[in-house]
Amino acid sequence: DPSGDPSQQEAKQREAEIRNTILAQVLDQAARARLSNLALVKPDKAKAVENYLIQMARFGQLAGKVSEQGLIEILEKVSQQTEKKTTVKFNRRKVLDSDEEDD
Repeated sequence: DPSGDPSQQEAKQREAEIRNTILAQVLDQAARARLSNLALVKPDKAKAVENYLIQMARFGQLAGKVSEQGLIEILEKVSQQTEKKTTVKFNRRKVLDSDEEDD
């Protein structure tokens, strides 16, 4: 059954409502709009930012509502923490056949 247990669905829905309530309390209108836009493009990054904000709110580390500029700073922090280092390694192989014509 792909829909899952009805009580499990209710729990997820309640959790989503609680998250939205907390975010509505800690973010101003512009910041919420930016976070919503981010969620459309990068849902995993938006989720990480939401978790960070909720955790800060629970520990009383937020003074007033977070502005759009404050959200941008938090986004940068989260991006630095979750940044994946990618490296490109060129493996150049010597080939016996060359392009030069040696007749």
